[in-house]
Amino acid sequence: MALTKQQIAQRIAQELQDKWYVNLGIGIPTLVANYIPEGIEVEFQSENGLLGMGPFPVEGTEDADLINAGKQTVTVLDGGSIFDSATSFSMIRGQHVQLTVLGAMEVAQNGDIANWKIPGKMVKGMGGAMDLVASADNIIVAMMHTNRAGASKLLKKCSLPLTGVGCVTKVVTNLAVLEVKENAFYLLERAPGVSIEEIQAATEGTLIINGEIPEMSI
Repeated sequence: MALTKQQIAQRIAQELQDKWYVNLGIGIPTLVANYIPEGIEVEFQSENGLLGMGPFPVEGTEDADLINAGKQTVTVLDGGSIFDSATSFSMIRGQHVQLTVLGAMEVAQNGDIANWKIPGKMVKGMGGAMDLVASADNIIVAMMHTNRAGASKLLKKCSLPLTGVGCVTKVVTNLAVLEVKENAFYLLERAPGVSIEEIQAATEGTLIINGEIPEMSI
């Protein structure tokens, strides 16, 4: 069966490594902070000026002045710090963040990402996404494999305005884990109970399948 948003975040959390600085984008990526594997320490950074971000607060303990870039209330771990956005983007542009996790509307097989604007619709702005994708070497996208109409979001070429070019390294969807390389999506894992045929049908871009594809461990 297809993964929930929480399970997508759990699978991405398996990519975290000890002592990494990690930026979490708006949407599904923010959930990753709830699933840090045991035995490792990770510093989550939010581009609005927060380092040491913890999991979401328990209901009733929220602090309205303590928010992430998506304006959701969050917690700060012991030793965390708060600073201005100029300092935050100096960290990002200086390539001091080892992993960026972003949501997306579309990802192309060459690693292009579109995640900030749908023409003709009101948007709040691009936020820090363009700085993040321009500066990071390791970008994982968390997204649904198809849109609400059932059309693929993993494409040969993005149709929406681009956020970044050739920058995505891996995609984790509700159906699969895919590596983006050599102008194709390489299937690494499939969601429990999801067949390769289902993933193929939901992927417009070139999909490479080598050998047996294991199910994800969540």
